[in-house]
Amino acid sequence: MSHNVRRSKRILLRSGKSPYDVVPVEEALDQDVIATNSGNLIFSDATHKILEVPGTEVVSNGIRTEVAAAGRINEEFDAFVVPLANAFRPSFETQLKRLTRLIGKLRIPVVVVGVGAQSGLDYNPARLKAMEPSVRAFVSAVLDRSASIGVRGEFTEKYLNDMGFRDVEVIGCPSLFLDGKELAVEKRVPALTADSRIAVNGSHNAVQKQGLDRIIRRAHERYPHLRFIGQNISDARQLHWRDLSDANGRVTSMPTHPDHPMYGEDKVRVYVDPVTWIDDLRAFDFSFGSRIHGNIAALLAGTPATVLCGDSRTLELCRYFEIPHRLINKLPADLDPARLYEEADFTGLVSGHHERFERFTEFLDRNDLQNTFTHGDGGTSFDDRMRSLSFPAGIRPWNDTDLTSLTTRFGWLHSRIDELAKDNDTLKRELARARSGATATGAPTSVYRRARRMVGRPIRKVIGAGRA
Repeated sequence: MSHNVRRSKRILLRSGKSPYDVVPVEEALDQDVIATNSGNLIFSDATHKILEVPGTEVVSNGIRTEVAAAGRINEEFDAFVVPLANAFRPSFETQLKRLTRLIGKLRIPVVVVGVGAQSGLDYNPARLKAMEPSVRAFVSAVLDRSASIGVRGEFTEKYLNDMGFRDVEVIGCPSLFLDGKELAVEKRVPALTADSRIAVNGSHNAVQKQGLDRIIRRAHERYPHLRFIGQNISDARQLHWRDLSDANGRVTSMPTHPDHPMYGEDKVRVYVDPVTWIDDLRAFDFSFGSRIHGNIAALLAGTPATVLCGDSRTLELCRYFEIPHRLINKLPADLDPARLYEEADFTGLVSGHHERFERFTEFLDRNDLQNTFTHGDGGTSFDDRMRSLSFPAGIRPWNDTDLTSLTTRFGWLHSRIDELAKDNDTLKRELARARSGATATGAPTSVYRRARRMVGRPIRKVIGAGRA
């Protein structure tokens, strides 16, 4: 009778972690479960929820791209779904090539949702010319295993069309479809005042080079309840550990830096789970800044938001979804968020959402993927399970020196050092055995390198955190 039992469909999802994984802050920062940017979890969590239907199991790959795991993936999974952001950019080319090598070894369908190319606000793809062979190889590998490739917006569509690819569909980003065709955003107050709660976000580049530091500084002076929400792993480590070892630690004008006044006033947060991020933003009147997913988090909370676009990746998404936006290079020196709030119109975003959602689900259908809003319970079981879990609150600046705070942090460091010491002992024994059996021409290089990988880098992180 067992041969009549249908095995459930298993989908491997490229994501930093499962939405259901409750990871303590210290562990989340050590493992970098946000894959450098917490915005990644917003669209991967949304994709997980959307694809979770009866008879289908969605499994996170932990963002790992292990080419050697292709055989196991072929045996254990029925599809590989790859949500991506601005993957067509020079700094991501190495990872893109590795992902292409993995996909090239897969025999199962591979579906890419929401990939984007990154250029300036002028949509000039010249800076991407050198990596065109890598992009071409990736897209070809994907289209050999799917009906089409889903892109973020108009710029990426044209970029791929100009390369000769025709099976390209503009679907935006899965993040805004977290609740399916439902999206309600409205202004709750007639105007912003000094008593308004305002969230601001921004990248290090926007703060350093695009004038966002000046905008944040003026808003901080005018609005006592302003809060900055960072997204980088370096931001999170600065808040929790006061760790300035990353290159971003030199940007003192970033509110996540311990020298910034907003840090000392406890007006900064970073989240390692979208659910707490979105929940907290429900209490705000307005959100603005250069982070696309920082503002999408606000929109998902029903909170009005305006994006300050600094490149094509944010601009094409804002145009597609009709999110209120301004070009960051054309902002007045005395920009006031109250003016942004006054000018923001959410009519197109809300009224066009149903049609965009239908376009997204049709893309999934063409790629043989079911979605919970059409084939499941509309995400009810997902939401119920999420509500039953207790996720860590947003990471706050480490301004206190109470015994509990110190005990928690250094207790974790102590346990981590114990774990690393045990790993070190094991590797020393392996290295000694390898040396004793090595020939004159075959030094045990691989064991030595593995020892450095497994022990060296974690120890440096712990030591760096302890010094901060």
